Amino acid sequence: MDRKKSGIKRCQENPILTVRDVKPSREGFSVKGVFNCGVAKYKDEYILLCRVAEAVDTEDEDMIRLPVIADKNGEDTFEIVSIRKSEHPEYCFEDSRTITLGKDSNHSVVYLTTLSHLRVARSRDGIHFTVDDVPGIMPNAQEECWGMEDPRITKIGDTYYINYTAVSPNGAATALITTEDFVSYQRKGLIFLPENKDVTIFPEKIGGMYYCFNRPVPRGIGSPDIWLAQSEDLVHWGRYQHFCGTSGDWEGGRIGGGAPPVRTEKGWLEIYHAADKNNRYCLGAFLLDPEHPDRVLAKSRTPLLEPETDYETQGFFGGVVFTCGTVLEKETVKIYYGAADDSICMAEISLKDIYSHLEI
Repeated sequence: MDRKKSGIKRCQENPILTVRDVKPSREGFSVKGVFNCGVAKYKDEYILLCRVAEAVDTEDEDMIRLPVIADKNGEDTFEIVSIRKSEHPEYCFEDSRTITLGKDSNHSVVYLTTLSHLRVARSRDGIHFTVDDVPGIMPNAQEECWGMEDPRITKIGDTYYINYTAVSPNGAATALITTEDFVSYQRKGLIFLPENKDVTIFPEKIGGMYYCFNRPVPRGIGSPDIWLAQSEDLVHWGRYQHFCGTSGDWEGGRIGGGAPPVRTEKGWLEIYHAADKNNRYCLGAFLLDPEHPDRVLAKSRTPLLEPETDYETQGFFGGVVFTCGTVLEKETVKIYYGAADDSICMAEISLKDIYSHLEI
């Protein structure tokens, strides 16, 4: 493994999952990315719940065919929206992820170029994974007709709580699903309205309440910052408070939760993501008071992990490292992260090195 200045070590076999490892969900589709996975240990296996982004095959460079989920007579079905670029000068096609109305695009997404679902991958050693042949969870037409993105997994008791971004023309909301075996799933519906994403749920109650980080995106005053919320039942959230805002260079564009927090001997450890104003995504870390998660004991002042290798700087959307899950084993944190929005990688760092990296 390659040792970096923060003490983090990339797996020598990175990327550990690529599009070549994933079968399309249906004929005529191609997999454009497998990335941004929730992570859990289940029995004797490592489980990755991967975001798999698919597009419709086409040989016409002027034509884009966009998959969406539609409700036909009470049943969810695929529909294909065809757009010929030359016939829509009002649209911007520069971002590989979206079609927007004009180049000043953040507020005017017309379509997503891919449709994402959630797919399970399994491993005994945490490095060599086998991806299920079929989707684990498909989006529905009601709340996520444009896809399911960026799942996080929090285990509480025997139940795994999976929150993810539910995308539709109404915006990017956060929904919740539970499972006990990664075979059958129970939908709990939306838990945060658009636009609110990057939700990371703490794995136990603190002072009688559940906590989570979330990231609303204000359209007027304010910036895309991390907030804290509390809940009694993991479905109804309130008591919001601002936690951490954008600042400086590498965190100057947006900041959001990454992996669900883990408890260590020194407090809650949260691996988060931040992006600069050019959409270059890096990872950092917080150390929080164990009884008061709104109190920051120490924080990254420089990136814990930043896009540097070819598989991180080049891809479907280059210059991105983005985590949705970690595994803490003994004194080592395994960080599973999406690279360039098209592959899954893993890096390790000891708790000792994380503590040395953080500053008060």
